[in-house]
Amino acid sequence: MTDSSSFITLNPTESKDTRSGFGDGLTQLGASHPNVVALCADLTGSLKMGDFKKAYPERFFQVGIAEANMIGMAAGMTIGGKIPFTGTFANFSTGRVYDQIRQSVAYSEKNVKICASHAGLTLGEDGATHQILEDIGMMKMLPNMTVICPADYEQTRLATIAIADYNGPVYLRFGRPKVPVFYIENAPFVIGKAQHMMRGDDITIIATGHLVWEAIQAALALKEMGISADVINMHTIKPLDEAAIIESAKRTGKVVTAEEHQRNGGLGGSVAQVLAEHHPTPMRMVAVEDSFGESGTPAQLMEKYGLTADSIKTKALELIG
Repeated sequence: MTDSSSFITLNPTESKDTRSGFGDGLTQLGASHPNVVALCADLTGSLKMGDFKKAYPERFFQVGIAEANMIGMAAGMTIGGKIPFTGTFANFSTGRVYDQIRQSVAYSEKNVKICASHAGLTLGEDGATHQILEDIGMMKMLPNMTVICPADYEQTRLATIAIADYNGPVYLRFGRPKVPVFYIENAPFVIGKAQHMMRGDDITIIATGHLVWEAIQAALALKEMGISADVINMHTIKPLDEAAIIESAKRTGKVVTAEEHQRNGGLGGSVAQVLAEHHPTPMRMVAVEDSFGESGTPAQLMEKYGLTADSIKTKALELIG
């Protein structure tokens, strides 16, 4: 595990959407990686792929509303040495094309980067039909698939760049709303290595994606109560940094996980499995409790479904007693 406490700020001055981090990272790759190509399923603006399209039109492929065909095209392009990045909403990136991903990408071990925006409840007003909350589970269960869920704009940009040099299928999950940018520019990012955000010995909080900032806020609130939290950004859900989980759990004896995903099949389940096998530890999970979402603003939905700093703090206090 890497210590990122010196590479973040607890007082961010701006907010950006993580999908813009993907778009900017992809455009940077266009200059440094001539084999990188981009495919989009009619959502160029939503995925922030416009700058790449403008700079490298011969390497951009608009496939229209044909997501299954996009995955098949991407898998085929890898045979010729290309590094394809596919882009659409997370619901369409996984649920609509699971068979193609399983057979043509994961089973075949093709070097395809499946880049999924608008994940989770923070898709917002489009409602339950578009708010996929099962995608992490679907992707992590596929052999050969790497699953990454970065925390803010800068980490998404860095993750996008990193996966270009990673040989193998990758699922990169990011979102729609603007969230605080708390990583400094060019902070370290290593696939499969969790990052310490804050150090503490009373309780462990392991979060991913948009919930990392909420975990930090929960830890600050706990600190005011005299409780020190060990906050870990588990940006890579597969392969999971098991050593980081075990080390922290042994020190604190209590673990809370937090994610914008179903309780079943997500980060919490992966952490629980590691602890059950290596160091049984009392746990609580902050996640969606086996339900679909609904239409509303991201803030309204995160509050209603309990994906907030206050929810994380409450779960932590339950464990501490």
